[in-house]
Amino acid sequence: MHMKIHNFAETNSVLNHYMAELRDKNYQKNRLTFRHNVERIGEIMAYEVSKTLEYKPKTVKTPLGTLDIPLTKQEDIVVATVLRAGLPFHQGFLNVFDGADNAFVSAYRMYINREHTEVGVHAEYIATPSVKGRTLILADPMLATGGSMAAAIEALCQAGKPKAIHVCCIIAAPEGIEVVKEILPDNANIWCASIDKGMNEQKYIVPGFGDCGDLCYGEKLQSFRKIADK
Repeated sequence: MHMKIHNFAETNSVLNHYMAELRDKNYQKNRLTFRHNVERIGEIMAYEVSKTLEYKPKTVKTPLGTLDIPLTKQEDIVVATVLRAGLPFHQGFLNVFDGADNAFVSAYRMYINREHTEVGVHAEYIATPSVKGRTLILADPMLATGGSMAAAIEALCQAGKPKAIHVCCIIAAPEGIEVVKEILPDNANIWCASIDKGMNEQKYIVPGFGDCGDLCYGEKLQSFRKIADK
């Protein structure tokens, strides 16, 4: 089974409206609207992911009779995210897969040179159930260099191999997709609301929409390794 890459931008849908607002620098001034759109995109993507899962019929009793409805075992799903930008995106998935277990990884990128053109990834915290034999959905809004996503996948899978992996993002750069593909199994899926053309020198996706974490929660002090003066 070959890996599948799903690009929602190839098909017109109501997702276009949410993406237009996320990218529009005037709409970005309202953090509540921005977070809400990130969450709604998560819900739509979760619905699409749900179509790929395994279902078995279960008999349900109504006040007037019974019928069989195909259901999936949500307790076999682990929805994971990368702090902090992934929180509203993760919530969108949790709104749909409300019976799933959850995992959180602290992995953030930092510039390792004064020119802010080289990026390293720092991971220091993980809280996760076992993903062995389960469906792992990793929801992280931005797939730029692929470094933090790859680090999160490797950290989550240390305790066991998932039955299936779904990498879900809002905007991806082609370079990041290639990095993540290297560590994913052949049956994995990568879901993108949009695959943009690439990254700038500071490793931000272009045209993208900027720093998702800052737009959701406010600007932060930049983290970078101290470079000794020569």
